[in-house]
Amino acid sequence: MSLSPRFIAVILALLISLITTSFLAFVDGVSKGMLFVTAISSVVTSFFLTLYTIDVLVFREVNKMYRTIHKLKMRDFNMTPRKKLIQESNPMRTINDEIFVYVTKKQKEIDELKKLELFRREFLADVSHEFKTPIFAAQGFIHTLLDGAMEDENVRERFLRKAAKNLDSLDVLVKDLLVLSQMETGDIKMNTAPMDIRLLTHNIFSRLENIAHSREVTLKVKPEDMPEVWVLADMDRIEQVMLNLIENAIKYGKEGGKVVVQFTETKKYIDVAVRDNGPGIPHEHLNRIFERFYRVDKSRSKDIGGTGLGLAIVKHILNAHHTKIAVMSKPDKGTTFSFKLEKAFVHHALENQTEEALPEQHP
Repeated sequence: MSLSPRFIAVILALLISLITTSFLAFVDGVSKGMLFVTAISSVVTSFFLTLYTIDVLVFREVNKMYRTIHKLKMRDFNMTPRKKLIQESNPMRTINDEIFVYVTKKQKEIDELKKLELFRREFLADVSHEFKTPIFAAQGFIHTLLDGAMEDENVRERFLRKAAKNLDSLDVLVKDLLVLSQMETGDIKMNTAPMDIRLLTHNIFSRLENIAHSREVTLKVKPEDMPEVWVLADMDRIEQVMLNLIENAIKYGKEGGKVVVQFTETKKYIDVAVRDNGPGIPHEHLNRIFERFYRVDKSRSKDIGGTGLGLAIVKHILNAHHTKIAVMSKPDKGTTFSFKLEKAFVHHALENQTEEALPEQHP
């Protein structure tokens, strides 16, 4: 039951009147009329005095405190139960609810900051490790040459090639970090234009043909009855996306398996899916595979190569295209990465413009 100022004032007024008339009843010479008048006057006077005291000196001041807390909180948060809290008639209960919700929100912020701090520490540790490996390897080869192995021509060439390979890996890592940093800060803008993503996929298949052949992986594009698939996108960035997804599917999929890139046309979008029939990704890793340097199988990833930044870059590129990448995976069934891009309806017009721009042929 909500204890309003009026209710409290009535209860206290009745109690005061009851106590006063009870004492007067034991005084000699006091008539019933006098007791009645005393009771009524006592009730009325006590009611207004108590109401004023409680409402003005207590409830109103407490409500001011509540409004101050509420203003502070409204500037910081979007509170869903705000309307309910404002309409609460008991300010003590309101303040209690407000403090509880406020502290809950702050605790969530603290937990989020702790997660970010943990992520920062993990990221610094991963970056240090990723840089240390190629630098130490190249350093070891070069110091070995400087210590006397340079005289042997065969050893010199072999060690220099290994040092160069490690430095090339370091260069790729730095470039990927730079691209990722620019994507996160918004320094890289997407130059969207009509592009044939099916043709792009076939070109990537040609580039990865040797890797696919070494693992006996079959590459397919579906459906076969779509000769062209036009989308609005940044061709260079989408090439990064498709190259990373297809290469990962070949490397981490099943040896002797297949990789399928499937396009599905809807009214406004083209759904793109890259699917393999490999061992799949364990469920506990699915939420983290787009983090920088996160590897599902660290030992195998080191053998295969890569910077561990590919999927993080893919995620940011697609976010910049106002779309998201999704992943579905089942153990021993394979993994599917999917996203959608806006359809391009202007390629026929572009072809017509190209034909009109060509000079006329005269016999």
